[in-house]
Amino acid sequence: MSRVLAVAPVLPGPAHPQERIADVVAPLLAPAGPRRELARRLHLASGVRTRHLALPLAGYARPTGFAEANAHFARVGTALAEEACRAALAAAGLGPRDVDLVLFTTVTGLGAPSLDVALAGRLGLRPDVRRMPSFGLGCAGGAAGLAHLHEHLVGHPDQVALLVSVELCSLTFQQDDGSTANLVSSGLFGDGASAVVVAGDDVPRPAGRPSPSVVGTRSRLYPGTERHLGWEVRDTGFGIVLSAELPQLLRAHLAGDVKDLLAGHGLEPGDVGTWVVHAGGPKIVDAVRDALDLPEAALARTRATLAAEGNLSSSSVLHVLAATLDDGAPPPDGWAVLMAFGPGVGVELVLLRGAPGEAGEAGAPA
Repeated sequence: MSRVLAVAPVLPGPAHPQERIADVVAPLLAPAGPRRELARRLHLASGVRTRHLALPLAGYARPTGFAEANAHFARVGTALAEEACRAALAAAGLGPRDVDLVLFTTVTGLGAPSLDVALAGRLGLRPDVRRMPSFGLGCAGGAAGLAHLHEHLVGHPDQVALLVSVELCSLTFQQDDGSTANLVSSGLFGDGASAVVVAGDDVPRPAGRPSPSVVGTRSRLYPGTERHLGWEVRDTGFGIVLSAELPQLLRAHLAGDVKDLLAGHGLEPGDVGTWVVHAGGPKIVDAVRDALDLPEAALARTRATLAAEGNLSSSSVLHVLAATLDDGAPPPDGWAVLMAFGPGVGVELVLLRGAPGEAGEAGAPA
């Protein structure tokens, strides 16, 4: 197995009220009239109260090209990644030279070399550190990254791995695109980053901190859904592809996928006390609740993260994981399922178990 030693979520700048963002963004999406009013309604119905943005809010009124937006991604994203990694390593009681593998995931910026190269220099990682940059997994990237690191560490139990997610969704903003998908996207996605320290079983865990084990993982790709979710690459950057059919897709298939994961470990959904769900949006969260027949309290952390930050793409589920661990969940020997959904359409599932005899702190219900 592998163990999650620390999770560090970070956000850029101050929190902007959703109403203020709508005031600035809606006029940039559509001329005065029904589409502009629809944009405002969608923003206010998104389940989001505040968001953090990579640039000052006024900066989004000026049109930018793909190259300029990508330069902002490299500048802001590298600084956020460094902040998250330093916090996660400190919490795990480890230093940069203890890291053997870095998996970097994003879907909102491009680079060759990828951002993790600059990060390695800033942090002082060893020259022989192994790197796995990933682009294209979208909102599923954080969960998939955790699964890939687990598979590596099962075979290398003395190693330490670092999962780094940077998503600056606001830099993909497409002005003058009044499509419903873009109106929804402009009111839903926020900016943020996260780092997770994952270690093999032979690496000591930090005293006094919850460090659940990764027990199993499962991926599911739904054929024929390529046009349901993702990017349309344009001269102006990334244009959102977002189908209204996504919630129904999850209602139809998610329960079976979760049961398949659990059955391999002799478990059923009723054995799981903690659910770490990607904050994809209110309709996505509702679909997960309905598919798995969960009480609303099981999704409290997901909805709170959505309200405070918006959908952070691959970082979203890792921010929910950080909140979950802060609340002392999963409890000792308790089970948790972490899940996220991304382009493909793909579902990534991770089964976690609280460490035996671990002292959790009192908090919200799991």
